[in-house]
Amino acid sequence: MNNNIYDYNEAAELLKVLAHPARLCIVRGLLEKGECNVSYMTECMSCPQSTMSQHLQKLRLSGIIEGRRNGSEIYYKVSNKKAIELIKVLFK
Repeated sequence: MNNNIYDYNEAAELLKVLAHPARLCIVRGLLEKGECNVSYMTECMSCPQSTMSQHLQKLRLSGIIEGRRNGSEIYYKVSNKKAIELIKVLFK
């Protein structure tokens, strides 16, 4: 049995961030599409841009997604391998 508390804390933090329906939807959508901009995600989820930005910030700060700027748009993709594996298991 692994007694390294750091491993458990890391897993718990990942689960906490993903434990919101909107964030699960965002991560799953990014996995399916590969990369999306904020405007596209906001339109798909029918939510205000401010709400989408809050969810994206939590996902970005936790290291689940990363963004790249292209002009005035930011394109996001999933960068955390554990999050990818978890989403794939949840939505088989």
